[in-house]
Amino acid sequence: MKTKPMLELVDAQIIVHAAQTFATSKGWPVTIAVCDDGGNLMLLQRMDGAAAMSATVAPGKAQTCATTLRPSKHYEDMVNNGRAAALRLPCLPIEGGEMIVVDGHCIGAVGVSGVKPGEDAEIARAGVAAIGAQITF
Repeated sequence: MKTKPMLELVDAQIIVHAAQTFATSKGWPVTIAVCDDGGNLMLLQRMDGAAAMSATVAPGKAQTCATTLRPSKHYEDMVNNGRAAALRLPCLPIEGGEMIVVDGHCIGAVGVSGVKPGEDAEIARAGVAAIGAQITF
């Protein structure tokens, strides 16, 4: 039987704190979501000034990464490159979701929503880096 690392609440709290600190330094009001490897929401934080819809979009980005083992940008690129069938997948094809990879295992994901998609991804990667996880993009 194989064993793998697991994301714990304290890890999610560190991720959110680091992501929020980075977003605040840029003046970007966002919502940050962290989910486990099954796409289950562990922590959600909506910063003051973040759009209400971002509280729905951020978890969707995180769930996309955790359950498909790809950054959400992968699916946005598919759609932008003409693969409209990707819109029928049960995922959110918008950049801003990043996997949390430890020892080669995806243990969860971070989704950020509220600014430009590339900026959302920057914030998510800042959170992932805070726990020393691998950043994939």
